[in-house]
Amino acid sequence: MTKTPPCVMTFAATDPSGGAGLQADALTLSSIGCHPLSIVTGVTVQDTVGVESVMALDADWVNEQARSILEDVQVAAFKLGLLGSVENIAVVAEIMADYPDVPLIIDPVLTFGRGDDLSNDEMQAAMCELLFPQATLITPNSIEARRLAFYDEHEEIKHTALAPAAQRLLSMGAQYVLISGTHERSADVVNVLYGAEGLVKAYHWERLSGSFHGAGCTLSSAIAACMAHGLNVEEASQEAQEFTWQTLNKAFRPGMGQLIPDRFFWAREEADMSVDVEKSSSIQH
Repeated sequence: MTKTPPCVMTFAATDPSGGAGLQADALTLSSIGCHPLSIVTGVTVQDTVGVESVMALDADWVNEQARSILEDVQVAAFKLGLLGSVENIAVVAEIMADYPDVPLIIDPVLTFGRGDDLSNDEMQAAMCELLFPQATLITPNSIEARRLAFYDEHEEIKHTALAPAAQRLLSMGAQYVLISGTHERSADVVNVLYGAEGLVKAYHWERLSGSFHGAGCTLSSAIAACMAHGLNVEEASQEAQEFTWQTLNKAFRPGMGQLIPDRFFWAREEADMSVDVEKSSSIQH
């Protein structure tokens, strides 16, 4: 019998464009050698341009999907994306509480790439109060980090430094916070990992041109996959960022909107090399 790959359970909404959501999670996990276990939290109407509507599933359906699989399959890591409602956040928090030793990576999706709101104030509060205390790692972008860290304050937070935001998120109970700097005004992209002792490491990446759909989902799922393979948070963060940058560097545009990360860039590179070798061989003969 073939050895079973690490199984990673993801909670997210569907994305028919394949750019983000459950589809992005499944592609990323598969590409890094894991088996995805997909729990649907909602259904979206969206394309590569933007989100038209989101329908959250009933919390009982979310609970039953997850519980049935968890009674059958051993899970090596959890990854949370868009949960869709306060009720879904609460039920997922109850599920996570039953598996405290399994790494939990949270991608706190608040908006679509063009700015469509996907989370209200009540959902942000529920995430901070119910899920973050259980998180191994939270992976917000800089905008999300500021909004979540100071969700209960009404002051202007747009230009708040990231270190205080990270510290506030850690004080909610998360073990680590990796803040991506894609939205910051810097020559390169600086992603910063914080832990209980403060700054762990700053990662510098070449800023690529274009607007991408699903980069955050790719990064968080890649970290979950790496941790499922046994890497610690810092090792997984490094490897996952390298993988994500490559997917963005090889991104393609299937529609009229944003670019889609190519999670199987390595497979297509190998296929192209095989074709080149075959062509070269046929020419020689």
